[in-house]
Amino acid sequence: MLHKFEEPCICGFSECAEENSGSGAIFFSGCNLRCIYCQNHDISQKQSGKMVSVQTLVNIFKQLENAGALNINLVTPTHYTEQIIEALKIYKPSIPVIWNSSGYEKAETLQKLDGLVDIFLMDFKYFDSNLAKELSNAKDYPKNAKECLKTIKSMIPNNIFDQNGIMQKGIIVRHLVLPEMTNDSKNILDWIKENLGADTIVSLMSQYVPMHKAVGHPKIGRKLKPIEYKTVVAHAKKLGFDNAYIQDLSSSDTTYTPNFSQDDKIFNY
Repeated sequence: MLHKFEEPCICGFSECAEENSGSGAIFFSGCNLRCIYCQNHDISQKQSGKMVSVQTLVNIFKQLENAGALNINLVTPTHYTEQIIEALKIYKPSIPVIWNSSGYEKAETLQKLDGLVDIFLMDFKYFDSNLAKELSNAKDYPKNAKECLKTIKSMIPNNIFDQNGIMQKGIIVRHLVLPEMTNDSKNILDWIKENLGADTIVSLMSQYVPMHKAVGHPKIGRKLKPIEYKTVVAHAKKLGFDNAYIQDLSSSDTTYTPNFSQDDKIFNY
């Protein structure tokens, strides 16, 4: 799909209002995490979707490119790394390629992508390993996410934008603020500043909506309170994160969740 609700430097600014613009998102079925609140659980955990060959994936790259996409946005791609590498070696798009990942990676996996991926759009979900275990069944998530971010920083030390402010190369670190977990969010921001620098582009998301197994959960069975999100944003400002994206609390709405039951309108495969 042409995704128009990503960060502005990914999906475009005024271009988002045009028909042929947006980030060229390709959603991969399955996931190496089991987040109990996943908004894409229909494809990440039920593994619904369409089987395609490597050559068909190449064709999808080309179709998105021809449709006016600003980039090729590979969403939750980690478990298809080898097939994606094969596709990118057959055809490297002329627009940037984004690795849109949960952050649950291995450094050696990311090193294989050097020269093939231009932008890393990486989550940093948890600082506390117990939270990672409870909510995503991955106690080692914080360790892996930190190693992942250090690795991609060494690969892409500087962000590059075109004349319209659209990212061509770089790193964006996403963090979804969860209810009752502002201290964990602050710890993540502290780590990013110390290890990646305060000039890092961070995307602080307020869009959390209880979904999947989070509905009725004693901790995260509700939306964020305004004060929770404001507390995290204030901490980011205090640390000097001038390149931060923040969201209106109105983004906490299922309207922005992709409908995977709809047939796409761009591709024939």
